[in-house]
Amino acid sequence: MLRILSGIKPSGTLHIGNYLGMIRPMVESQKRGQLFCFIANLHSLTTLFDGPRMARNSVDALIDMMALGIDPQRSVFWLQSDVPEVAELTWYLGNVTPMGLLERCHAYKDALAKGVPANHGLFSYPVLMAADILLFQSNIVPVGRDQKQHVEVTRDIAAKFNAAYGEAFTLPEPEIAEAIATIPGVDGQKMSKSYGNTVEIFGDEKATKKKIMGIVTDPTPVEAPKDPDKSVIYSIYKLFAGADKAKTMAERFLSGGYGYGDAKKELFEMLWAYFEPFRNKRKELAGNLDYVDEVRKRGADKAREAAAGTIKKVRELVGVL
Repeated sequence: MLRILSGIKPSGTLHIGNYLGMIRPMVESQKRGQLFCFIANLHSLTTLFDGPRMARNSVDALIDMMALGIDPQRSVFWLQSDVPEVAELTWYLGNVTPMGLLERCHAYKDALAKGVPANHGLFSYPVLMAADILLFQSNIVPVGRDQKQHVEVTRDIAAKFNAAYGEAFTLPEPEIAEAIATIPGVDGQKMSKSYGNTVEIFGDEKATKKKIMGIVTDPTPVEAPKDPDKSVIYSIYKLFAGADKAKTMAERFLSGGYGYGDAKKELFEMLWAYFEPFRNKRKELAGNLDYVDEVRKRGADKAREAAAGTIKKVRELVGVL
């Protein structure tokens, strides 16, 4: 069976860019193969040095992902730190990983350019990511375009290990949904928390409406025709609306007499209705933390069971008894 692996860091409030770029494709993957989905809390330790906040973020991420459609009955869903084999495998892989391979990674260079203090965890991040992928013999790894290099690095590390010790790992393939590779924020740039231009999935109604009504637009008057393809409003709207609704909004832009204010209101109403079932599910889960903890434990057991064969073989190959 096709094995698909995907993870998301528990970095706080999720926004619609996270949903379109990673979460919705992850949920849809449950229909086409065996999904291995995890909360990558160990990855967050490279930049977050606040234990209580990390713990809260991890629980919130478990709740968020289930609310948004991850089904523990149809996927293997766990918290990364609950599977110690991943840290063990990271060490084995690190010993066959060339320094030059890590030094060429764009994510590390970008982090330094943004002023993130350099540390070993940040530098060796791709090795931990490789362990996440290879431990479960993953075939496909859906990623954003900016993470594609890390999957390529994983393939290189796996090939190095296989050449040194013998065939141990499946070489994974990255999968990028080109149509939604870049989600625009309210200012027109790529949607990102670092830019402060996100629209939160589980945000307050008034705050969410304020953000959407604040989308940057040009000074074209209401009565004039407008190009929908140059509008952030339409760019976001068409990613959630069906083809018919998207076509209707595009026609209104082109015909004139349709102001940006009206388009923003329509976008807000559509988004608020779209995520209402998810908000209700999240509220239900947040009120039943015992169930969330039970799901977490069951998921870790399933993940460790799936990893057992790989880690046993790797230990034998490297000579760890």
